[in-house]
Amino acid sequence: MHRILFEIGDFPIRSFGVGVVVAIVLAAGVACYMTKGTKYRNHVIDMLLLVLICSFVGARFWHVFFFQWDYYHNHLGEIFAIWNGGIAIQGGLVGGFAGGAYYAWRHKLNFWEYADYLAPAIIFGQGVGRMACFLTAGDFGEPTNAGFGIIYPEGTVAYATYGDQPLWPARLWEGQWDFIVFGLLLMMMNKKWPNGFIFLSYNILYSIGRFFLGFLRGDSAGLWFDWTAGQWTSVVVVIAALIVMPFILKRHNQRAQTMTSE
Repeated sequence: MHRILFEIGDFPIRSFGVGVVVAIVLAAGVACYMTKGTKYRNHVIDMLLLVLICSFVGARFWHVFFFQWDYYHNHLGEIFAIWNGGIAIQGGLVGGFAGGAYYAWRHKLNFWEYADYLAPAIIFGQGVGRMACFLTAGDFGEPTNAGFGIIYPEGTVAYATYGDQPLWPARLWEGQWDFIVFGLLLMMMNKKWPNGFIFLSYNILYSIGRFFLGFLRGDSAGLWFDWTAGQWTSVVVVIAALIVMPFILKRHNQRAQTMTSE
């Protein structure tokens, strides 16, 4: 694990921060490529700052109130101390989607169509970001109780929790699943789908992977049914996407019928 890559004077350059920056830059590049030749191309960079701010706010909110409220309700002064770590990717996605929806409304863009173009870029950035999480050893799996797994070094939270036991590589597998979803979305884009269908498919595919890998996590406490907050969030996202999908398909079919009759 390399939490600190190097230092400039007394200022440490942390692997997580570098990883997040790389993920943002690459995701923005993929988004620019996916929107090439469309009216959305010039909006990618214009909306980036707003989406990033909303993402970080959402990520911190999710971490504090859904993942670690047992700690923060006794340490209210640390809620805004984001420099000490503590963000949740699912909250970041919710915040980013909200920021993107506001931007689309403000500029009179079709949110669902725009989101379809951006979905591959988002999941690609998530995959890169998961590599950064692994370098910090802040997220880790449960003991495998076998002769294989990742053994984290002393000084990490994982080692303090489980010692030198081999742990499931849950975070690495989640990153790999993100890249698989990225490939599936690219395949889907070879066909014309109703606006919003690819974006909702992304939410479903990512959430399914996150849900099942949650059973291997060793850094999150279970809630109802011993499911973690991340698993419950995944279930809500899948259900919500499945509820919205029929309405999108119905609207698409109605428009197709109207165009045919005309």
